[in-house]
This record gives sequence, structure tokens and C-alpha cells, in this order.
Amino acid sequence: MEICLLGTGLLGAAIGERLLGSGYRLTVWNRHAERCGPLQALGATVAATPAGAVAAAALVITVLSDAPTTRAVLLEQASTALAGRLVLQVATIAPEESRELAVALAVRGAELLELPVLGSRPEALAGTLQLMVGGEAAALERARPVLAALGGEPRLLGPVGAALTAKLALNQLIASLTHSFSLSLHLVQRAGVDVEAFMAILRASALYAPTFDKKLAKELADDYTNANFPTAHLRKDLLLFLQTARGLGLETEGLDGLATLLERATAAGLDELDYSALHRLTAGA
Repeated sequence: MEICLLGTGLLGAAIGERLLGSGYRLTVWNRHAERCGPLQALGATVAATPAGAVAAAALVITVLSDAPTTRAVLLEQASTALAGRLVLQVATIAPEESRELAVALAVRGAELLELPVLGSRPEALAGTLQLMVGGEAAALERARPVLAALGGEPRLLGPVGAALTAKLALNQLIASLTHSFSLSLHLVQRAGVDVEAFMAILRASALYAPTFDKKLAKELADDYTNANFPTAHLRKDLLLFLQTARGLGLETEGLDGLATLLERATAAGLDELDYSALHRLTAGA
């Protein structure tokens, strides 16, 4: 099967590399053409335009930065070239944005399958992403051979919108758990409590989450380079969660302070660093 990949950033490039390694033919496009170079070296064909990339494939995967970019690339730049294609949309966008995109694609003769994932570059390269699917069961079956290269058994969560709702719920937990652990870690350090003794108690308790140890070394070293999921993306996803939750009538006041804190990341130079860099923001004075 010939596959088109639109977007070759951190996650997109890893997905592309995994597909090439699994024997798929791949045509790629990125608005910054130089970012297609590593995949081209592995055998991918680079297209000059989204429409050109789409024309070469029956299945389209988009891993773009946000909903406006995804809409512009698909609906304006690829447009009628999408007729007959199945579009797997990976980026985290609002459920309502995804439903609107599905309607617009249908007008162009294409079908949307939501495919948000849990995991980042390492999991994509290993083919161990957790795959959440929103859309029609028949579309999932059409995509299943490709999905098998990317992760475990895909979970069909419901119609378009359902998978992205689950993705936002999970990413809210990423933000909240990272924030709460950061505050606790700062507290014990400031008070002179031994960090490893604190961690031993935490690890033996029902409070423990593996993400705490995953980020502990970065936070102790204050080194947030080599990000697989940058702070700017965490902020974007948290704001999307808040928007969606408020639309469903949920009380989000307790989470608003974290969103405000993450708004300071840009001025602090943290946007492109690993999201655990919010540890610098919680340090205070």
C-alpha cells in the first residue's frame, strides 16, 4: 500500500520511519521541506505539495501541529485530490474540530478516521503506540494493516470525536500529574527531606505513577533537552481539554491555575523543552 504522510515533525518522522521499516511505500510532505530529508534518505518520496503527496496514495496520515494547520493543508491545499482517500488524523485537536473536519472531508469524497496516540517518538519507532480510534468500524478495518505496524490492537472508542475526547482526558492527566509531582518534589527539597527516602515511600504507595520516576532525573538535573513532547504541546492540549470540558458543563476552576502557569512557559524559554520543564515554573522565588 502506498501511504502519504503529511507532517514530519518529531512524531510524524518517527511514524514515517516505522512505516518504511515495515515495508510500506511512503510519500511525504512538510511545509519545511528540509525536514523530509531523513525520511527521504530511508527511501521515502518527497512531494512538493500536499496535493501531490495525496495523489500518490490511497491512505493519508496527517501529523500536523493543530486544527487550523490540519484544515488548511487538507481542505485548502490537498482539497479535491483527497477524493476516495482514507485520512488518519493523528494530531491532538478538539473533538468538535474533528467532527467539523470529518464533514468537510466527506464533501470532498474522503473519509476521516481519528487516530490520536498515547506515546511519543520512542514508542512510534518501536511500534508500541497505544492507538485510539474514532470513526466507522469499516474504516478501521481498511486501515488495520497499517495500524498493526504502529502499535497494539487499536481501540475503537466510538464515532469521530470520541477518540480525541479520550486523548484530551489522558493529556490532562499528564499535565496534572507532572504539576503535582513537581510541587511535591520542590517541597521536600526545600525542606531538606531526602529525595530518595521520599521516593521510596511514594513508590510503595497507591499514590505512585510511573511518570514520576520517568521525569525525576530530568527535574533533579534541571535538564529538559531532547524533548519527545514539548511544553508548548502540553499547554495546547490542556487548553483544548479546558475548552471541551467547559462545553460539557464541567467545573474546571481547579485546573485554570495550571493553564495560567503554562502560559508563562513561552517567556521563560520552555516551549521547545520537555514538558517536565514546568518544574522550573513551580520553583517560584
